Amino acid sequence: MPDSALLVSLTDKLSASRDAARVLATATTAQKNDALRAIAASIGQHEARVLTANELDLANGRENGLSEALQDRLRLDPSRLAGLSSAVLDIVALPDPVGDVVRGSRLENGLQLTQVRVPFGVVGAIYEARPNVTIDIAALALKSGNAVVLRGGSAAENTNRVLVEVIQSALAEVGLPIESVQTIDEFGREGATELMQARGYVDVLVPRGSAQLIDTVVRESKVPVIETGAGVVHVYLDDSADLTTAVDIVHNAKVQRPSVCNALETLLVSAASADRLLPDVLAKLRSSGVTVHADARARAIFPDSVPATEEDWGTEYMSLDIAVRVVDSLDEALEHIRDYSTKHTESIITNDMARAERFLAEVDSAVVMVNASTRFTDGGEFGFGAEVGISTQKLHARGPMGLPELTSTKWIVRGSGQVRG
Repeated sequence: MPDSALLVSLTDKLSASRDAARVLATATTAQKNDALRAIAASIGQHEARVLTANELDLANGRENGLSEALQDRLRLDPSRLAGLSSAVLDIVALPDPVGDVVRGSRLENGLQLTQVRVPFGVVGAIYEARPNVTIDIAALALKSGNAVVLRGGSAAENTNRVLVEVIQSALAEVGLPIESVQTIDEFGREGATELMQARGYVDVLVPRGSAQLIDTVVRESKVPVIETGAGVVHVYLDDSADLTTAVDIVHNAKVQRPSVCNALETLLVSAASADRLLPDVLAKLRSSGVTVHADARARAIFPDSVPATEEDWGTEYMSLDIAVRVVDSLDEALEHIRDYSTKHTESIITNDMARAERFLAEVDSAVVMVNASTRFTDGGEFGFGAEVGISTQKLHARGPMGLPELTSTKWIVRGSGQVRG
């Protein structure tokens, strides 16, 4: 059972977040942007301190057998830190969604109705070995008028603690409550459990991480959850796919950063184009160290591969591995995607626009592409500055989540003495 003293302290933190959310809900755009500029500057000023803490986490991770994929997600360097600062400044330039009018009307009785965007209030986040999420979610939450409670996991505990301290010092500089951004990592797994039960304190919970983590949060949380899904991502090479385009897109989608959720995991190839496309496409992958898990027909074309198993089709590798299957038709490709996709991102490489439009219409994923790398499924790439996560559910938000996705709405009714008859 959780220690009662810890819970009192955690409850105090959640209560302080709720109080901070009330302040943020009425903060002006200028106040929130000043906070974001201060955070971006503070990240640069405290670079050495952040990187020292990150190296300690990486050393602990290596000692504890943390996977290469999670080590990559955990790792910060000067370039990545600069990218985080830049993303925060990008959010400054974005429109503030709070107060936006979604729709409105005037009733026959004279009542004026307006539906406007408002902050959620307190956003909770549970995530693994991803210190970039600490900055991204904090910045997006602040701009959209939300307080945020972060549970970043033991693998990144030192990095996240320093990042939150950096953020809080920036908030203090501009006169906003430092409790607007808090971490509860010190409470361990018990803290994560309590966060999932914190109805009345936390308005929405966003999990980011492994399929196991997300499934646990979805099953156990009493707080409403926006589900960010695992990425069993597909690319389909159609009969008419251009060879150079296929080679470049598949290589980029798999190799550019294999540890992230928008990286390619399964390549489907039309039988009519397999002999023409697979040798060069797979040779380029192998030259970058990718292990090819191929079905029998693909192995006959590209012997430098290992036999694919049924398990491969549903695996999010997050590593330099790829599953490859030859299919007889677009219909078979669509069937495979229906059976194995996690509804994250799928792309078709084709010069047949009728097939492209059919693929766009029939694939039921958060993001569906034509002739583009799946690596573009990203809040920053979509122009959101950063992202809270990539939602694979259908309620409230779907796809990369930016500022509008961190708001709800309320109805404003203005009258002049009307009563209902």
